[in-house]
Amino acid sequence: MGLIIIVGTQWGDEAKGKITDLLAQEADVVARYNGGDNAGHTIAHQGCTFKLHLVPSGILHPQCQLYIGNGVVVNPQILLDEMDELTAEGVDVSPRRLKLSDRAHLIMPYHRALDGAAERARGDSRIGTTQRGIGPVYADKAARAGLQAGDMLESDFALRVREAVATQNKVLEKVYDQSPLSPEEIAAQYTVYAERLRPHIADTSLLIHQALEAGQKVLAEGAQGMLLDLDHGTYPYVTSSSPIAGGAFTGLGIGPGDPPQVVGVAKAYTTRVGAGPFPTELTGALGDQLRGTGDQPWDEYGTTTGRPRRCGWLDLVILCYAARINGLTGLAITKLDVLSSFDRIRVCVAYELDGQRLEEFPSRTTELAHCRPIYEEIEGWERDIMAVRTWEDLPPEARAYVEFIEERVGVPAPLISVGPEREQTICRP
Repeated sequence: MGLIIIVGTQWGDEAKGKITDLLAQEADVVARYNGGDNAGHTIAHQGCTFKLHLVPSGILHPQCQLYIGNGVVVNPQILLDEMDELTAEGVDVSPRRLKLSDRAHLIMPYHRALDGAAERARGDSRIGTTQRGIGPVYADKAARAGLQAGDMLESDFALRVREAVATQNKVLEKVYDQSPLSPEEIAAQYTVYAERLRPHIADTSLLIHQALEAGQKVLAEGAQGMLLDLDHGTYPYVTSSSPIAGGAFTGLGIGPGDPPQVVGVAKAYTTRVGAGPFPTELTGALGDQLRGTGDQPWDEYGTTTGRPRRCGWLDLVILCYAARINGLTGLAITKLDVLSSFDRIRVCVAYELDGQRLEEFPSRTTELAHCRPIYEEIEGWERDIMAVRTWEDLPPEARAYVEFIEERVGVPAPLISVGPEREQTICRP
C-alpha cells in the first residue's frame, strides 16, 4: 500500500501509460502530477487503443479515482474533448471519479500563440516544443500572472479572462508582430468550459492525503521523461515542469511520508523527439528498423505530435543517472520485443569525452553534445517474444540482456513489456 511514483527515465515516450494502466489494476487513486497535453500516454487493451493527454492512465479501471494535480497545466478544450471521447466509449469520467485540482493552471489561446511565435523567432535554434502553450503557461505561473482552474468557480471569471487576454495581446503585437486575439470571444468560450468543469474542480491535495492516510494505494503518474526535467534534463532542450520523482510531491501537494516505491520506465533502447544531443542516435537503416513504419500503434511516432522519434541503442549512462536522481526502486523495461529482429545488440556503458572515459552523466548539455558512446555488444535472440508471458519462457539471450541492465544500473526490473497490450507484460517477483 502507499505511494508509487511512475517516472520516465529517458527523454519521454517510454510507454509510461501502459505501465500506469497495468499497476492501476490494484490501485485506488491514479494522479497526474506534471506537464500538460504535450504528453501522450497510449493504452492498448482488448484490441482498443486509447491515446490520453490529460486524463490519468488508470481510467479503464472503474475502482480508480482519477486526479489531475496542481502541477499539471490544463487546456480545458483538450480535457473536455478527451472526456467526451471516453464517454462515447462507455468510460465513466463523471465528477464522481475525475477531479481537477483547483490550483492547476489553465492554458489559454494566447499561450499557444506565444509558444508558436517564440519557436519561429528562434529560427535555426528551435528547441522543438510541441507548441501546445506549455512553456508560456508555466512562465505565467512563475510570474504570478496565470489563471487557475479555481478561477472558474468565481463569478468574475469572464472578466479575469478578458483582462488576461488584453495584457497578453500587447506582447503578441509589440514583441512578435502578431494579430491580437479577441478578449470577448475567448471569455465566452472559457465560460462554457467553466460550466462543464466546475463539478470536477476540487482540492486534490487534500483528497490524495486522505487516501494515503486511509491506507489506500496511490499511483503518481508522471509525464515526459527525466532528461526533459527543467532542472536535471538536457537544458535548454527540456520541458517546463518537473517529471522526476520529486516533482510528484510538489505536483500533487503531498509530503514524502513513508518511502515511496519509484518505478522507472525505460525502453529497451532509447528515443527522443525534438532537438538536442543524443549520443547513441542511429540515423541510418538501424534507426529506421527501431522506429518502424508508423503502421502500428507502438511504432516510434509521437502520440501528441505525430513526429518521427529519433532512435538509438540503449544508454546505460542515462539509466544510472535516472536511478540516482529519482531513487528508483524498480525498473519497467518496455518494448523488449522491438529488439527481436537484431542478431547483435549494442549497449552504451560509458562515454568518451576529450579522450577520457566518462561514466557519469554530464551536467552540462554542451558536454553531452561532444560525448561519444562506448559500447558493449550483446547477442540478440532473433525470435518473436510477443506471446511470451513468463520470465522462464524468454529466450536466454533476452534474459541475459535484462540481467545486464539490472546489474549495471543496480535496480531490479520486475516488469518487462513484450507488446503494447496490458497482458503482454512479464511480471517477476
